[in-house]
Amino acid sequence: MEKHAAADLDDLTAFLARLTGLLLRSSGEGAHLVEQAVADGARAFGGSVSLLLVPEAAALTVTAADGRTRTVTVHGFPEVFRLDQVAALKPLLAGLRSGRIGFTEASRKLAVIEAAPAPYPWWLKFLGIVLFSLGFAPLMQPTWYEIATTAVLGALAAALAVTADRVPRLARILPLVVSTAVSVVTIQLFADDPARGGPVLLMLPALFYFVPGDYLSAATAELAAGLITTGAIRLVYSVFLLVQLYLGVMLGVFVTGTSTHALFDVAADADLPRWAVFLAWIVFTLGTLFSFAIPVRFFWPLLLLVYVTVGVQSAFTKLLGDTGGTFVAAVVLAVAATLIGRKPHRPPRLILILPGFFTLTVGSLGMRGLTTLAGGYVIEGFQDLLKLVTIVTALAVGLVVGGALTEGPGITRTTAPPQDPVTSSPSDGQGGAQALDEAAP
Repeated sequence: MEKHAAADLDDLTAFLARLTGLLLRSSGEGAHLVEQAVADGARAFGGSVSLLLVPEAAALTVTAADGRTRTVTVHGFPEVFRLDQVAALKPLLAGLRSGRIGFTEASRKLAVIEAAPAPYPWWLKFLGIVLFSLGFAPLMQPTWYEIATTAVLGALAAALAVTADRVPRLARILPLVVSTAVSVVTIQLFADDPARGGPVLLMLPALFYFVPGDYLSAATAELAAGLITTGAIRLVYSVFLLVQLYLGVMLGVFVTGTSTHALFDVAADADLPRWAVFLAWIVFTLGTLFSFAIPVRFFWPLLLLVYVTVGVQSAFTKLLGDTGGTFVAAVVLAVAATLIGRKPHRPPRLILILPGFFTLTVGSLGMRGLTTLAGGYVIEGFQDLLKLVTIVTALAVGLVVGGALTEGPGITRTTAPPQDPVTSSPSDGQGGAQALDEAAP
């Protein structure tokens, strides 16, 4: 890698803090790439960096070319709702690794990415969440009634999600509010006939956007990769989100005066033709683009991986069962996403994996297990929860195996160089980071 002129310690620290913050904020699918990306950024300008990483924060020890060091802390809440920024970061990071981008240009490009508005207006995000729910609905129950119900419930969930973007207080409790509203409407309007399926199966497509299946699998993958702290914290947070959704469903049951025994998990007889199920994945992929702010130019590779994942899972489930089918599908998805995403102009691996990952429906098992238990169906509920643990593990390990087969050495740990005694220094106030200390030159 060609190196540019070494950057000043203050400038390099501010740049790496901003880069780390952006990476953290987009790390809902896992933080295992943050460390290497920041290390590459430091190396490009004659420095080095050591990170102490947790899901929502990082402590960076930056060393400039002259040997001086500074430690800063950076905070960024992990999520996956602005994947346009992930896509924009990829060519910037590639330019840093190759030495094609100087420090001034890199800082300017990073500032543009940070300040970029959401690529789609609110109404397209609303439409995206509805399409996302509709595309997923046949996986729960392949019936026209499920589709019609999901259109109404998905619109309700989408309206609340779009509103939360403008009302921070609502955003804090959004899973609880959405699941309560969806539960009440489902029980009052749509769950009057057991032949149409259980209430939870009718609710799940509309709640799928909020179900933390991606966080659950990311946590398991991080644990499998040796990132114990980030994996454990993310796992706890995933369970917290899942419990919020469960509590919202139960509040809907209590508000409507319905018996918990109504939360049976029985699917209706299928009446959806095969062509409709096949086309549903196109609707699902399009909804994923608008829901997670993914550039439209990535539609075709994402759709390809969705169909590959569904096809592999279906074929191997017949041979190996649910767990084996999910594991093989996850390996194939990870391998394909890594190979396709190697070029700088192609979608990042995270974006390529996301839609295919959602087709494996990990998080819905947790919701079904908890609500089935609450309905008094103990054996069925524990079977769903046991299946959740097994499938989550198979999916996460499959992604790790697929990555190991194609990514070479994997995660590179960075270590801090020996430091002289430090003296306290004030905060520089740049990039959302707080300076902690600076070694003598």
